[in-house]
Amino acid sequence: MGKLKVAVIGCGNISVMHLDSIAAFEDVNLVAVCDIKEERAVAASQKYGGRVYTDYLEMFQKEKLDAVHICLPHYLHVPVSVDAFKNGINVICEKPMSIKYDDAVRAVETAEEYGVQYGIIFQCRYNAPSLLVKSRIEDGKLGTVKCGRTTLTWYRPDNYYDSSDWKGTWDKEGGGVVIDQAIHSLDLANWMINSTPVEIQSALHNRNHKIMVVEDTAEGLIKYANGALLSFYAMNNYLVDEPIEIRLLCENGKATFTYDNAVIEYKDGTVETAENNFDEAFKYSGGKDYWGFQHAVQIRQFYNAVLGKEKLEITGKEALKIQKIVCDIYDNGGMIKKS
Repeated sequence: MGKLKVAVIGCGNISVMHLDSIAAFEDVNLVAVCDIKEERAVAASQKYGGRVYTDYLEMFQKEKLDAVHICLPHYLHVPVSVDAFKNGINVICEKPMSIKYDDAVRAVETAEEYGVQYGIIFQCRYNAPSLLVKSRIEDGKLGTVKCGRTTLTWYRPDNYYDSSDWKGTWDKEGGGVVIDQAIHSLDLANWMINSTPVEIQSALHNRNHKIMVVEDTAEGLIKYANGALLSFYAMNNYLVDEPIEIRLLCENGKATFTYDNAVIEYKDGTVETAENNFDEAFKYSGGKDYWGFQHAVQIRQFYNAVLGKEKLEITGKEALKIQKIVCDIYDNGGMIKKS
């Protein structure tokens, strides 16, 4: 098999993490870029190559694509993914899968029907701290998670939402601090607990934003089938982006970790640590610090799956777990949703 022919749909801020990753892979060829704002697609093409499109369906018809990266507003993730599946194209899509759980299920079923790979970006699972804690839960050294908490205190001023034509809306973003920021830390904690939620309590508020109508503050409790409890708190009214923190109380000790470091304290008094790792030879040409360095790692794993070298790890089916939690947080949060 020759080089995989790939394209990127959506050339906004997050696309640089995908475009730089594609450029680093010798077995992948970027043949097209697409954005309804033509100037964005032109800029991406000038920097990375590929033909320019403003209509992704036209691109699907003209280019024989093996895979497509979807970097679009949340509400477009499912419809564009489904169109790709129906054209026999493998998809790797930015989180979240969707703004509605039923739509996410439909996307998974369609990918299975057409026999294509469907990956969802949750790059923080590939951070060294996350991998250490997960491995120590799985090998029994830490043992089962009994209780946990996630904390996110970031800053998103009104002009963050005012500068976007879709952020801060129910119908296009699907929510605020939960679906856009806290989804990663909630996913990590849920991945560590590895059980089925049986009850989700939540409270949502817009405490300090005038431009947008979605929540800027959320807290709650998730109860799991195995007895574990997960408390969460997230808000974007802080004046800086503090490191997220996840704490897990386990059978044989406790783990405290962020995206950048982890400390595991065992009951026998021993301590184990990890710091995030990244390839010094690989540099993203843009992006935010809190996006981390692991997009390329997950995207490489996706392409290995497309090439049949290994099994896809974060599939659409796997991502349904956190999608269900996020949607239930909104359904149970008691905040009036406005279009």
